[in-house]
Amino acid sequence: MGSQPGHEAAVRYRGFLLLPQANQTWLVRPERSPMLMLPFRTPSCSLEEVKSMLNRRLSQKTNLFDAA
Repeated sequence: MGSQPGHEAAVRYRGFLLLPQANQTWLVRPERSPMLMLPFRTPSCSLEEVKSMLNRRLSQKTNLFDAA
């Protein structure tokens, strides 16, 4: 079985899987449990924009832990 046309492979980035969707959006979810952040979907954007969104969310999460 080969890969299906139009389906790209997942990208691993900083402990998350970035899964391209058919409508040019992305599903971002942790690679394993326990989840430090819930999965989320992005609007239609590039891979670099998805990475930027994830970095922002991770930095906000870190700031919350520092404040506690």
